[in-house]
Amino acid sequence: MALLNFKKKGAPAAIPANPQVEAFLQDYSIEVMPRTAEKVENFRDLLPEGTRVYIAHIEGTPIEDMVATAKRLNADGYPVMPHLPARIIKDTATLADWIARYQGEADVKQALLLAGGVAKPYGDFDSSMQLMETGLFDKAGFERLHVAGHPEGNRDIDADGSMTNVTAALKWKNDFQSRTDAKMAIATQFAFDAKPIIAWANVLAAQGITLPVHIGIAGPAKLQTLIKFAIACGVGPSLKVLQKRAMDVTKLLLPYEPTDVVAALAAHKAANPDFNVTNVHFFPLGGIKTNATWAIDNGGAATAPANA
Repeated sequence: MALLNFKKKGAPAAIPANPQVEAFLQDYSIEVMPRTAEKVENFRDLLPEGTRVYIAHIEGTPIEDMVATAKRLNADGYPVMPHLPARIIKDTATLADWIARYQGEADVKQALLLAGGVAKPYGDFDSSMQLMETGLFDKAGFERLHVAGHPEGNRDIDADGSMTNVTAALKWKNDFQSRTDAKMAIATQFAFDAKPIIAWANVLAAQGITLPVHIGIAGPAKLQTLIKFAIACGVGPSLKVLQKRAMDVTKLLLPYEPTDVVAALAAHKAANPDFNVTNVHFFPLGGIKTNATWAIDNGGAATAPANA
């Protein structure tokens, strides 16, 4: 039975979706972990048909749990994109084994490649570029590879606060796309303000980086939760949006919703069709159901769940 279809008698009619936001949320993706996916009874009650679902591989998560989650989501009709963090993969044999498991048990054909938030590598790999250079994804017939992006920088990569190393890595990955058959895109860290996102995306375009950008957006959550994750993940200038909200006692206890940042990006995209941000990627920091419900309430037909 589909959720979210029931209305109280006499309830006001739903407000029509902002057409710019509806267009911007078309084909959005969302991220889960095995332990958060277990809490969802039926993804088809929450997500549109064919939604790409990333599965975050947190250090210590057994590969068996990752593959089981991928198998379940694929059976529900959702294309799965597991994270493959270079620094927790011991060697080429381990990478080949993981790829074989994902393909053989869950029909996975795409992956997000990233270094991973581990200070010391488990083995031979330190970066996503090294994973790509193995040639294993091409050999296995993977159709799509996404890579990480950081609109506000990453001090684990550029300790001086610059964009030097992260930009050089994206240029290398952009070149990789041009010399292989892989369909690629940049899936970014979340941010809370449209202005630094737009500025960063425009710089990429000016530098000849043609990879489409799937912009990370934090889903609705308690303000304290978002500030904690933002600090842990190194979110920069746009953290001020949350800090300003925290100073407003009228909003302090209300959950944050990404309405403003999504509307601003959607309006920019509508005015600039060639803008290289092509998709939204949600981080459901306040829960998968909460995030999906916000998307359903704001995205019109583009975000209607499969079981609607």
